[in-house]
Amino acid sequence: MTTSVRALYISYFGLREPLVQTQVLPYLRELADSGVAMSLLTFEREAFDEQPWRERLRGIDWHALPYHKSTLLKPFDIVRGAWRAGRIAPDIYHGRSHVGAAIGALAKMLRGGKLIFDVRGFLADEYADSGNWRAGGVLYRLTKWAERLLYRAADGFVVLTERAREMVPSHDRPLEVIPCCIDLQRFATTERVDLGVTNRPVFVYVGALGGFYLNDAMVELMAKAGAYALVLTQGSTTAIIDALHRAGFTSDDYRVMQAAPEEVPNYLRAADVALMLIQASYARRASSPTKFAEYLAAGLPVIATPGIGDLDQQITEARVGVLLDGDRYEDALRSIEELRRDPELAARCREFARTHYDLHTVGGARYRRLYDAVLRR
Repeated sequence: MTTSVRALYISYFGLREPLVQTQVLPYLRELADSGVAMSLLTFEREAFDEQPWRERLRGIDWHALPYHKSTLLKPFDIVRGAWRAGRIAPDIYHGRSHVGAAIGALAKMLRGGKLIFDVRGFLADEYADSGNWRAGGVLYRLTKWAERLLYRAADGFVVLTERAREMVPSHDRPLEVIPCCIDLQRFATTERVDLGVTNRPVFVYVGALGGFYLNDAMVELMAKAGAYALVLTQGSTTAIIDALHRAGFTSDDYRVMQAAPEEVPNYLRAADVALMLIQASYARRASSPTKFAEYLAAGLPVIATPGIGDLDQQITEARVGVLLDGDRYEDALRSIEELRRDPELAARCREFARTHYDLHTVGGARYRRLYDAVLRR
């Protein structure tokens, strides 16, 4: 690629959001390093000192608009975003999820260019799964209608899983499966946090709590394992601590804390088994949890619920974890203990992360390939 190619990435999240810092900017830096003149449009919830954050962008041209929480103001945000995007007038509008793609589609109509619909997930179904919308309700049907329009308008697509590839009507337009990748160098550390645990396994969970994440099942599994519970989250810790106490854990049996992303690798080094218990659904077929890649990069086997993205096949075929069948906790624990006796387990987990979830060789390379294919079309 040459610097004559200009692309605008459109995110309905703010620049400081952890998701943007870990799952947007790394890809944009990869594209910029490959010769694409990258711009970024975000929607910010509040004013802040921009200068320190601009310094982190490493040549990415950043534009920001205010975010409106009200659903009624979403059309206003889309129109205003399209106007700003049209003024930038790139060769490629790269819309993250449905709102970002809607902004890009409208800007494409106004000024021309190509549109990439970075699907991320099936938005209406995700809101229905979480209980925020009624499946088949007005908002659900409107979003599904808009989704169909975006499928027709897009010149290329990104999905997170092979299962989602089958559900997106690309009709021979370029499509890349790009899971949530990570920078493996972050997990190359040999440092580990000393938890003071010597006589039992440490089970770790990283990420959001509640919603479709099965907190109670996770606590019950850790209790049956007699494990020390390590929980790292950015959200409230009250509910999970209450659940641990109800299950008989004392303050000596767990550490629950809010951890910054740069702290996570050292904590994962202190663990033995990682957990990822998620309620399966139609929307979860398109899901690629970042925590799965992080666990493997730290050399940890995973206990996971089935039905999440492509993980069933990956976990079983690569032998990097076990699937929890319903409430058969003892079976899963026996299987994970048998797996942990394999001296090659940690190396196998890290190698799978390298071949399937590396930011540079998987994520960045596939984005570059997609940009080339869209521009050739």
